[in-house]
Amino acid sequence: MASGIKDKVAIVGMGCTQFGERWDKGADQLMLEAFEECLDDSGLETKHIEAAWLGLCYEEHSMGKSSISLSQSLRLPNVPVTRVENLCATGSESLRGAAYAVASGACDIALAMGVEKLKDTGFGGLPTRTMGTFEDQWFPGVSAPGSFAQLAIAYSHKHDIAMDELKEAMAHISWKSHENGSLNPKAHLQNRLSKEKILKAPMISYPLGLFDCCGVSDGAACAILTTPEVARKLGKNSHMVSIKALQLAVSNGSEMFHDEWDGSHAMTSGLASKKAYAEANIDDPRSQLDLVEVHDCFSITELVTMEDLGLSEEGKASIDVLSGVYDRDGALPCNVDGGLKCFGHPLGASGLRMVYEIYQQLLGRAADRQLSDPRVGLTHNLGGFPNRNVCSVSIIGLQ
Repeated sequence: MASGIKDKVAIVGMGCTQFGERWDKGADQLMLEAFEECLDDSGLETKHIEAAWLGLCYEEHSMGKSSISLSQSLRLPNVPVTRVENLCATGSESLRGAAYAVASGACDIALAMGVEKLKDTGFGGLPTRTMGTFEDQWFPGVSAPGSFAQLAIAYSHKHDIAMDELKEAMAHISWKSHENGSLNPKAHLQNRLSKEKILKAPMISYPLGLFDCCGVSDGAACAILTTPEVARKLGKNSHMVSIKALQLAVSNGSEMFHDEWDGSHAMTSGLASKKAYAEANIDDPRSQLDLVEVHDCFSITELVTMEDLGLSEEGKASIDVLSGVYDRDGALPCNVDGGLKCFGHPLGASGLRMVYEIYQQLLGRAADRQLSDPRVGLTHNLGGFPNRNVCSVSIIGLQ
């Protein structure tokens, strides 16, 4: 029977670019920027990498479909490179491929890279796909803000929460993210905002205002994974960061076709997190996790995710949010790096950027936003719409 990959894979190096409007660099240069930090952190050389995975979602806007771009940009030693895409969870998919390769024994040292360059498109949000029959027939006029606004309406209705109360909790989430992002030199947006300004911002799709929505960005992030044995040889004994769990759940149509979903949450988030907790031997995540990085594409997404992950009781997340449970100095800090809200969302990089923050926190390298002695953290990456999505949950901790 499969036992999972708990503590079979160590993270020995990570790198992350500054996210933002990176007019000065192309996608290949962003990958190199992240890779140089990662390689220096690991103590390895490029020649030691045996396989690589490249996470890239919008190939038509970034650098084409081929995996050759990664190999050429980093001058990898003619090793296998696999390009993966899984909507907004693309960076997490890259990590999963590299982690499974190491855990299986297929290779000892693997690279996971995620990159996206979206600011050149000129779109304020995610760029539209090229015209095609599938997109035209299935998603006419659908937008991400519109879809997640419906999530907020359904959540409010199901739990009988007044919209003003829900919007106040959403504003607290956005305020918290900007407070955290202001301390992060790699964040795209480093400005602090008042809750009053957030609540009075222009409406994008009711009840989501401007500051309830994350933007797009350019960026790259990567990780070098290996076995615990190799990690020890590299001197990572006292602070070895390992993967405790890595689970993926993908919508199968239940939300859209079988009347099994009420529109108030993401089914895949609950499924993936339960599997991850089991793999990591976690039975009380609210007390056993020290920090979480979740997919806050919209403030309502973060709020609902707290319940989907079993961190807040059903219908009680707004109470926890407003009482400061998920603030940087709260019981369970969430998105202490600023999240998608302050980094923006270059799809291929976001999942690995989340792991990068957990990694830095575990090693005590987070500077002004450093938490007190964290031991284990969780990342949650959601791709797609509330009714049609993929969810990746990773649990990272000190071994």
